[in-house]
Amino acid sequence: MTARHKAIEAISTHKVASTQNYLEHAGEAIYGQYVFHEGVQREYLPKPIYRRLRRVIDGLEPFAPEIADAVAHGVKEWAMAQGASHYTHWFVPMTGSTAEKHDSFLAPDGDGSTIAEFSGRNLLQGEPDASSFPSGGIRATFEARGYTAWDVTSPIFLQVEPNGVTLTIPTAYVSFTGEALDHKIPLLRSQQALGKQALRILRWFGNTTASRVFTTIGPEQEYFLVDRRLADQRPDLLLTGRTLFGAQPPKGQELEDQYFGAIRARILAFMMDLDRELWRLGIPSKTRHNEVAPGQFEMAPVFESTSVGSDHNMMVMATMRRLAPAHDLAFLIHEKPFAGINGSGKHNNWSMSTDLGENLLDPGADPHANAQFLAFLIAIIRAIDVHAAVLRASIADAGQDHRLGANEAPPAIMSVFLGSQLEDVVRQLEQGAASASKQGGHVGLGVTSLPTLAKDATDRNRTSPFAFTGNKFEFRAVGSSAPIYWPQTVLNAAVADSLSVLADELEQLQPGDFDGLTSILSGIVRQHRRVLFEGNGYSEEWHAEAARRGLPNNRTTVDALPALATAEARAVFTKFGVLSERELEARVDIFWEKYVKVQNIEASCALDIAKTMILPACVAYLGQLAAAGSSRGVRTVADKVGSLADGLVDAIHALEHAQHEAHEAETVQGEARAFVDDVIPAQNALRVVADELETLVADDLWPLPKYRELLFQY
Repeated sequence: MTARHKAIEAISTHKVASTQNYLEHAGEAIYGQYVFHEGVQREYLPKPIYRRLRRVIDGLEPFAPEIADAVAHGVKEWAMAQGASHYTHWFVPMTGSTAEKHDSFLAPDGDGSTIAEFSGRNLLQGEPDASSFPSGGIRATFEARGYTAWDVTSPIFLQVEPNGVTLTIPTAYVSFTGEALDHKIPLLRSQQALGKQALRILRWFGNTTASRVFTTIGPEQEYFLVDRRLADQRPDLLLTGRTLFGAQPPKGQELEDQYFGAIRARILAFMMDLDRELWRLGIPSKTRHNEVAPGQFEMAPVFESTSVGSDHNMMVMATMRRLAPAHDLAFLIHEKPFAGINGSGKHNNWSMSTDLGENLLDPGADPHANAQFLAFLIAIIRAIDVHAAVLRASIADAGQDHRLGANEAPPAIMSVFLGSQLEDVVRQLEQGAASASKQGGHVGLGVTSLPTLAKDATDRNRTSPFAFTGNKFEFRAVGSSAPIYWPQTVLNAAVADSLSVLADELEQLQPGDFDGLTSILSGIVRQHRRVLFEGNGYSEEWHAEAARRGLPNNRTTVDALPALATAEARAVFTKFGVLSERELEARVDIFWEKYVKVQNIEASCALDIAKTMILPACVAYLGQLAAAGSSRGVRTVADKVGSLADGLVDAIHALEHAQHEAHEAETVQGEARAFVDDVIPAQNALRVVADELETLVADDLWPLPKYRELLFQY
């Protein structure tokens, strides 16, 4: 029996174990258990220190270094009471993953024993090695110094493992030269920029009480789970996160029976463990369900401020990755782990709020009469149109190239869906003042035992990359594996730019001049309505229409990244201090290098599997056929397999040649283009041959777990 078949046999006898007492570990009882939240701060900090810290967290005053020692003492006492022995500054370098270096609280006291130390400086600042993280040329290998700085807006938390507890401090990461080396600093800068411009508009509308505007997010996280014992036999899943080979199974997602279906016990056990761990970390996990593709699932949180929500999403992915093996599952976060079925995204629900709790994207009952809402809405429409290419670049990577534009993923064309109600209001506004709004009404079900349902004023559009969904926009184009800091940074900067342009014009009017406001908004609509699209984003007709409208359609990462090197991109980032020119150039260099490295790993992995696993299986099967005799049927199969085996060898050589030629390019951009034009097509051609062989070679000889097993064996 092969390892693959042994795994299948083990799956059939797998028993779902109870890991937690669901009554004792109820959500309300454990929520925030691992977080230095407001209640804990009140308990462990002196009242004056607590009050000042809360004002800093709420953005009401800048950080006061003089309170650092007192806060550090309270944090240490709380952490050690929970069993913590070490602390770490937790940050998000340009690798796209989190990073941490652990230090012990213990320090020798000189007489052979130790004391627990944790000073304000330990809390505020760390010094990880900066030489080996991607820096885009900001740091050379021999220049090692970098700093982490406590991000007071993101809650300190505990990492609780079976053998110990670590106090974890969310931080920003900066070079010795003062330049941002992470995703957090630009995001916080973009938040500040957007908030400043939004307040200018609120002041024109007479709002003098709001002191801060910030963005909020609620990222829906899609992911796949497959049996770990099967995944461990797939080098492509282990090294690239996706299947580089795999024939389509007889059944995929065409029956649409997976979506919102009953959750299998093994998967539900994982989800229940996940929810409880996230609740302990203060992450408001709200929704769980089966997604469209077999083996695909989703969790969604409640809205939070963008910086906290971005940190929390990194913690969500890390927690999923940690918990899956405990259930003998493999967690797949790649945008397209399997061909022929849905990929995974991170639908990012985004809005703007004031510190008084007002959602600036809530249209109210009569959107046409809500002038403030319309001002912010029209500014956002302008932002998506003007900065479409940069926004597309913000969600570009190798995984997205496989996902965008197919199987319920939005296309690479950036457009805005408003829905019939707001589309009608905007159409009126284009001609002058809007005078009416479509209303939702009710839906009767024709059965007396069922309630009449309230009907929304507009439908939803699953094919739009940026869709309005009631009181927020859903940025559906973000990839499942992406740290959402960068797309949010770009979106915030783009909207800050539009708010700034609108505020400049409003400030030329007298406050309350709504005729002047209508004229300004009408002009913006006429100039930028080309980005509005209500139809099917998957259709070829939309691609043709978008081209006629002049909307960019950068289908691959290699097509998209040049937008970040334009004067327009430099202007929008430097105008608000989100990124300096050097910081932007560094990020562009990192994105190019990462793309080439990912594609090179995939090509090398495909070659390794084809040469050492698939080709030997073909040879073994041909040997069996030869031993079976020379009947016409056997000869027919042998001829077919032999011909494909020859084609496999030819495809291997072609991919090796294309990969070698790509490495000869003079620039990383040239190498990336060679991968798109030559290496990826050669790799796809190799897959076509291998996948056909999978349908012919005897099942007991095929070395790779098949799609039918990965997607349906639980």
